Amino acid sequence: MKTREITVGLVGNPNCGKTTIFNALTGARQKVANWSGVTVEKREGRLKHGGVSIRVIDLPGIYSLTSYSMEEIITRDFIIDDRPDVIVNVVDAGNLERNLYLTTQLINIGARSVMALNMFDEAANKGLLIDSDRLGTLLGMPVVKTVGTRSVGIPDLLDKIVQVAQGTDDITRHIHIPFGDDVEAEIRAIQERMWEDESIRRRYSTRWLSVRLLERDTDAVSKLKAFPGHETIMEQVTKSRALLERQFDDDIETIISDRRYGFIAGAVRESVKKTAPRRVDLSDKIDRVITNRYLGFPILFLFLWALFHLTFALGEYPMNLIEAGVHHIGLAVERLMPAGPLKDLIVDGVIGGVGGVIVFLPNILILFMGISFMEDTGYMARAAFIMDRVMHTMGLHGKSFIPLIMGFGCNVPAIMATRSLENRQDRILTILINPFMSCSARLPVYILFAGAFFHAHAGTVILSLYLIGILLAFVSARLYGMVFFRGGSAPFVMELPPYRIPTFKSTLLHMWDRASQYLRKTGRLILAFSVVIWFMGEYPKSPDVAREYDARIISLQSHNERTIDRARADGASPAAIEALRTDLDAKLESLEVEKITREKRNTMIGRMGAMLTPLTEPLGFNQQMGISLVTGFVAKEVVVSTMGVLYHAGNGSGGAQQPIDQAIRRPEYGITPLAAYTFMLFVLLYVPCLATVVVMGREAGWRWAFISLGYQLALAWSVCFIFYNAGRMLGF
Repeated sequence: MKTREITVGLVGNPNCGKTTIFNALTGARQKVANWSGVTVEKREGRLKHGGVSIRVIDLPGIYSLTSYSMEEIITRDFIIDDRPDVIVNVVDAGNLERNLYLTTQLINIGARSVMALNMFDEAANKGLLIDSDRLGTLLGMPVVKTVGTRSVGIPDLLDKIVQVAQGTDDITRHIHIPFGDDVEAEIRAIQERMWEDESIRRRYSTRWLSVRLLERDTDAVSKLKAFPGHETIMEQVTKSRALLERQFDDDIETIISDRRYGFIAGAVRESVKKTAPRRVDLSDKIDRVITNRYLGFPILFLFLWALFHLTFALGEYPMNLIEAGVHHIGLAVERLMPAGPLKDLIVDGVIGGVGGVIVFLPNILILFMGISFMEDTGYMARAAFIMDRVMHTMGLHGKSFIPLIMGFGCNVPAIMATRSLENRQDRILTILINPFMSCSARLPVYILFAGAFFHAHAGTVILSLYLIGILLAFVSARLYGMVFFRGGSAPFVMELPPYRIPTFKSTLLHMWDRASQYLRKTGRLILAFSVVIWFMGEYPKSPDVAREYDARIISLQSHNERTIDRARADGASPAAIEALRTDLDAKLESLEVEKITREKRNTMIGRMGAMLTPLTEPLGFNQQMGISLVTGFVAKEVVVSTMGVLYHAGNGSGGAQQPIDQAIRRPEYGITPLAAYTFMLFVLLYVPCLATVVVMGREAGWRWAFISLGYQLALAWSVCFIFYNAGRMLGF
């Protein structure tokens, strides 16, 4: 008989090691997607244990099951609506009292749970001896001690998951968190009104719903409104809340929260013994240096410089290999396919466009490995702490640093993450400046131009762009604050997790997640746009121009051969003949490029470039660069793929296609190092991708999205105009 699949939801506070447990459970058997209707990441994995198939969902890290953030709503709705067979509640054993608050809410919601008491070795080093059996009895759920980084306790955890799902575990039982006689009486009164509608009882835990309604949970109110007779229930809720708040002379949220913490304190007192710590906490010693008010900033910038330098230095070798592979694939297709539009489409459009972006995959992997390492070690939280003082001077909330840091990965989920900010003014301000955080999609543009024009200092050049983005984000925040917003920001309170050494497996899985997302995007969006750009760059054809230049090229070839023959007849040395041939081939190649340039003037791309010239020429950009900026509005990776298609004109003699980093340095395109840096600066500052604009409109309102678009375009053009022309005046 086939056993049905068990669905498991992984729930826990941030920094509790939840993702490490997920990786230990599922290994590489994972896939990443988004939750339906939102851009918050969803990780899912599958495994088999004891002949039972288990599906594991890694839910977002949260502190409670309220409805203040998208992550909390997603987690709560998954537990209520999808009804997983088991919830694995991952708890940091060293911070038991704080972590157990979420556990009490899971108990209240009626979820069948297993607790993974993670990092119990660190708790023991702190002098905490936890009686897991006693704790499990008090909470009504089995408690398994784990160390996710070493996969300690994972087999036992899987055993308990299967037992709880199949109803064979002895410890599992339903308990109530006691809120006191007066509160319990009012909860009961609300429940009795709900019990009159059988459909509510079937759909939700009436105790959980009653408590959430008392706590003024807007999402719970909207859920209740789906049922007839909700007015009667809400009348009872209002009456009960008023009675309790009058009786206790306090708001109901504080009353219930105090009861939860009272239960937690009792459970901890019953199950935890404190002894002398086994070793001094190294995190405190390190933080005395890392978060020092004078040393914190230099250390942070040193780490960032090292990250970007390594991104380019280490990524250059695999990038060259991939570039050579793409080049050889193009040559092979060119030799095997007959001449014609289809061959041009595949070689110049598909291979030139998509291949031009894929070559930067190693650099992106190294960057995200570094960011992941800083997050997993706990340093990223310190970076937020270090930056808090600066952010307050710019009118930003300290919590805004987290969405801004996420913006270095992708601006879309970063903007979604602003939902964790309680104040709407803080949310809108953070959304407006988030596009200045240079997302990973811009990185291929930086690597291309920095590598081509500033090879020896590429890492420093790229870091300078990130720092300029941060600086202008702060300046823009101040400007937005003076024009649109008034009032200061709230104090910033943030947990600093202990330092940890990430596992190699976890780092590889993070890299694979990023790589797969990057390649999927490359395979769909960039392929489509490469084909479109190739078509626009080839049509309509100019047969008259082609005939004129073909005749001139044939005439020049004949002239070159006669010139070389005369030189041989006059007794010129082999070296002189070779030098003469090189000079004549350069003239022939220049004529071939002139032919392609003339042909492209009449194409759709050529006409678009001519229209953009008045705007782009004062910034030092040629037509190809201007057109790439237009297509980059859809996605910033498309900037490089567009150039990969447009610069197929940069062929060497004999028709061998040059890599794009060599093609853009060709003299006929007129790109100077100053123009190259200005172009990277414009890519940093001008409008974000289409997906980011849509999310800005949804989260902040379309008025703010259009204000942001207009401001960023004006700022990008003004800054780049001043920078480029000042550079020319200084002789660069």
